[in-house]
Amino acid sequence: MAVITTIEDLRVLAQKRVPRMFYDYADSGSWTESTYRANSSDFQTIKLRQRVAVNMENRSTRSTMVGQDVAMPVAIAPTGLTGMQHADGEILGALAAKRFGIPFTLSTMSICSIEDVAEATGRHPFWFQTYTMKDRGFVERLIDRAKAANCSALVLTLDLQIMGQRHKDLKNGLSAPPKLTIPNILNMATKPRWGMGMLGTKRRGFGNLIGHIGGVSDMSSLSAWTAEQFDPSLNWRDIEWIKKRWGGKLILKGIQDVEDAHYAADSGADALIVSNHGGRQLDGAPSSISSLRAIVEAVGHKIEVHMDGGIRSGQDVLKALALGAKATYIGRAFLYGLGAMGQPGVTKALEIIHRELDLTMAFCGHTSIETVDKGILLPGTF
Repeated sequence: MAVITTIEDLRVLAQKRVPRMFYDYADSGSWTESTYRANSSDFQTIKLRQRVAVNMENRSTRSTMVGQDVAMPVAIAPTGLTGMQHADGEILGALAAKRFGIPFTLSTMSICSIEDVAEATGRHPFWFQTYTMKDRGFVERLIDRAKAANCSALVLTLDLQIMGQRHKDLKNGLSAPPKLTIPNILNMATKPRWGMGMLGTKRRGFGNLIGHIGGVSDMSSLSAWTAEQFDPSLNWRDIEWIKKRWGGKLILKGIQDVEDAHYAADSGADALIVSNHGGRQLDGAPSSISSLRAIVEAVGHKIEVHMDGGIRSGQDVLKALALGAKATYIGRAFLYGLGAMGQPGVTKALEIIHRELDLTMAFCGHTSIETVDKGILLPGTF
């Protein structure tokens, strides 16, 4: 196997090893995918100032996220169907994050359940992501299960009241587990590593949902329930209710607009994530990195501002920090590593990003991630 040195190397390998519908689920956006592409390409227009003759010894990328010590200001973002990229994917991602010293965020739409991840990690604290659904009783039970599993932060997704149109998912007939159609069977037959892994696990459906929702006994009724349950009436009063029910660290995900950032800062949440859902919701929205600076300037003194979307390198992380983000999240970069090589692939992705972050920070004249600011960026490029 070729030497892997970049996140792109992991992406190429994942594309070879993961069935088409699940690879496409991870590596696509909505409509024309213009926002999905901009999330990454807009990082490239921001240029760095190289400094020389600066002591580069004793460098540190250590920081904090909502009060939690982290090896670098990067968390694994919540990603749905992670256990379809690789058998037991959420467990493997959580174990890799634990050993690396960064937060892992479990999605409500995961394959491995909250309880699965808690047991596998020895109840090491991880974060849990949820939505506001019409079935408030189910949301309350999810929050209570997250508390019981020793989750240390709750991430509330705000930008999925309705589903963006994702053409590849529709064309591929995305489902978990995959429907046994002839095209799916033929494609899966070319992915023997994936298939063997799936045969060796019992986790092939939505672990947080099946068995926890009345009347949902199979995937067809689960799909109908999910389509009906995302709540289009979500408003800021719901966040007050969630915060009170949870009682711990609360992070609001999906902020793109300065006005919404003010609402988030006044909600009592501990952090917000500047995010456009990886370009999977409103196509034509600005990239996350282009929205970041204005939001930091508006509310960064009142609430921690985090950012996700388009991060494929440690340099991207550093640029986000320079523009005022307190921390960042990786979704696709994590999934590429997982799909390519399982847990070692996730570790490889984290190592790649950490090394790039550490070296770039040094080249820009800093030895501590905590001192990085927009002074490392070339004026006129951000």
